[in-house]
Amino acid sequence: MTIRPIPLVRRARPSDAAALRDILHDTYARTWLPQVTPDAARAFLEEDRPAAYVAERGEAFWVAEWDGQVAGFVDWDADFVKALHVRSSRARLGIGARLMDKAEAEIAAAGYLAARLETDTFNIVSQAFYAARGYRESDRYPDREWDSGLTTLLLVKTLG
Repeated sequence: MTIRPIPLVRRARPSDAAALRDILHDTYARTWLPQVTPDAARAFLEEDRPAAYVAERGEAFWVAEWDGQVAGFVDWDADFVKALHVRSSRARLGIGARLMDKAEAEIAAAGYLAARLETDTFNIVSQAFYAARGYRESDRYPDREWDSGLTTLLLVKTLG
């Protein structure tokens, strides 16, 4: 039996910015790039969406550190989980679960009765992850972020 280290979950630091941008590029290439139109892919790179997102929200992120390196992060606002990303080389090691544990605990501590988040219909892996955590589909609508004809799912989990 192999014993895995437990990732350290902590607030993001300004010095994490490059790692956070790298994680966003990594998860984009692995998950969304095969699904979006060439125009959406071009816009992602030209606008450097990871840099803009990290500059805007990075200090609100909670990160998971694995072997001294940032392996993933979670971002939420009020009761809405805006993002959960784990570096592909660290996927399926419990990092996403630890980050979501933190987000859900903080959302509940702030007095919210439920946590909400979005994923896309094509992302079967994330749907299974969230379903196992008790999230259920509440709505579906066109994905406005990518403008690629994708469909977004709104998932909700009752807390407490």
